[in-house]
Amino acid sequence: MEYFIETVDTIVEGVGFSYYGPLHIMWISIFIGFAIFMSVIYRKSDAKKRDKLRKIMAAAIVADEIWKVFWLTLGGNYTVDYLPLHLCSINIFIIAYHVFKPNKVIDNFLYAACIPGALAALLAPTWIELPFLNFMHLHSFTIHILLATYPIMLVAGGDIVPDIKMLPKLILFALCMAVPIYFVNLALDTNFMFLMRPDSGNPLELFEKLLGSHLWGFPILLPVVILIMYIPILITNKIKKQHKSQEQTN
Repeated sequence: MEYFIETVDTIVEGVGFSYYGPLHIMWISIFIGFAIFMSVIYRKSDAKKRDKLRKIMAAAIVADEIWKVFWLTLGGNYTVDYLPLHLCSINIFIIAYHVFKPNKVIDNFLYAACIPGALAALLAPTWIELPFLNFMHLHSFTIHILLATYPIMLVAGGDIVPDIKMLPKLILFALCMAVPIYFVNLALDTNFMFLMRPDSGNPLELFEKLLGSHLWGFPILLPVVILIMYIPILITNKIKKQHKSQEQTN
C-alpha cells in the first residue's frame, strides 16, 4: 500500500507493470470474462431487468470516477489534467445520459467510439508506471472495462443496433467535442483527447515518430476503426437477409 495514492506524475520508477506481462494479461482476461458474462445475462433478461442492469452499470461507472477524484483530492494530486475531458471520461457522462434518454446517435457513438476507445486503453495502457495496489491503476483498468462492457452488452442484447449510415453524424458529434476541447488544452496547457501530444505508450506515438505529428493518426486510424467495427455488422446483416429470403422462398 506504500504507493496507493501516487499518480504517474509522482510515482517512483521501477514499481509498475509491463505490457502483456502477467498483470496486464490478468486484466485483459477479467475484461473478456466480464464482458461475456454481462452480455449473456443481459441478452437473457426481460425489459425490466435490462433497465436495472443498465442503471447498475452506469452507477458503477460514475462511482468509479468519483472514487478516482476522492483519492486524487486526498493525496493532493488533483489538477486540471484530471478534468473529465478525455474521450473515455466524456463517455462516462454520455452513458449516464443514455440510461435515461437513449437515442440512435448516442447508441452508435457508444458502439463506434466508446468500445474501441476503451479497448485501446486496455490494450495499450498509459499507466504502466503504476503498481497493482494503486488507486489509479485499479481505476484505470476498471473504468475502461466498464465503459467497454456497457455498449457491448447492449449490442449483444439487440438494444444497440449499429448503423453505418450514422457515421457522418458521429464524426460531427466527435468534432463538436474535439474543437472546444482543443482550445481548453491551449488555455490550460492540458492534453485532453490526446490532441496536443501522444502520451507514452499511446499508439499515436508511432505516427509522431514516423510522420512528424501524432495528429496524422486520427485520419489514418479512423477508417481502420470503421472497418473493424462495421464490416462484421454488414456481413452479419447480409447473412441474416439471405436466410430470411430463403425462408420466405421456401
